[in-house]
Amino acid sequence: MQIDLIKGHGSGNDFLLIDEITNSYSFSESERSQLATLLCDRDSELGADGILFIMKSNHADGRMRVFNTDGSEASMCGNGLRLVARYVCEMQGLNEAVIETMKADLKVSKQTDIYPSVPTYQVEISPVSFRLGDLPLNLNEPNLINEKIRELSEELTFSALAVPNPHLISVVETDQLKSGVQKEISEQVNNPNTLFPDGVNVSFVKSLDEGSIYVNTFERGVGFTNACGTAMSASSLVTCLQGLNHVEEIINVYNNGGKVQCVVHENNENYSIDLIGNATYLYHAKIEVELARKTFQVSSKEEFAEQQTYERLQAEAQAYLKKTGL
Repeated sequence: MQIDLIKGHGSGNDFLLIDEITNSYSFSESERSQLATLLCDRDSELGADGILFIMKSNHADGRMRVFNTDGSEASMCGNGLRLVARYVCEMQGLNEAVIETMKADLKVSKQTDIYPSVPTYQVEISPVSFRLGDLPLNLNEPNLINEKIRELSEELTFSALAVPNPHLISVVETDQLKSGVQKEISEQVNNPNTLFPDGVNVSFVKSLDEGSIYVNTFERGVGFTNACGTAMSASSLVTCLQGLNHVEEIINVYNNGGKVQCVVHENNENYSIDLIGNATYLYHAKIEVELARKTFQVSSKEEFAEQQTYERLQAEAQAYLKKTGL
């Protein structure tokens, strides 16, 4: 089969976008999973953190489905949603839209550039749940906010929440970030275990200057990634709960792929988060895929010129992190 796709990224979290709105593709569930494992392989000519299938919706401006590199489907992806927001808004001539995701219909909008000439979109991250059954996390408690899980660490404290992807978050110091303990914990909870039967995204968060944090994430189904949008959103909320940041105020969130901004909203103890950041296109490609043989060939590739501008944002973010000792 022949497939047209765009490769893009949000904060260095890169994806392959496949448009099922204007193209007559008809993928089975098995084929979506197989395409993700085949095309996202980093040893292939493409490689990515996942595939974003952009589809028609019966009630929204578009629909997003997200498949990870291991072939599993994610319920949400904040960085990916920014790319889908851009694609749908540009295709339909909109500045605002609603995108259907697995768990919710989410508002998206074009925003003032976060950095000169870097296409920027804001996406809604919700629903937010602290119920451990929604992750799930098997503890004899209704929720977990800044508490220890002794099976994982005698030293660290954790907060658990679903946004709706499941997240386990620990606010740490620089030496803990560099210690390798995050890798150990992440592998423990994403291999067969009694605590997280479905696995979980694990983020270590370092508070920097006032209004600024650094987030490093091991993403379920992917591994360590440059950035995870829902993780950065969940981490921003956790820092507000711990008094390190404040609701309704912009939080600058730095990551290994660059920088985004988050704003946490609270309404009668119900939370939502705005995630604001780049939606950068890398290239457009045409490929020929033979799933039965697990092979594909790239027949054409046309580069966009956007990455050079984004790299200036990334360089400034990295310089700032270096000053903080990270």
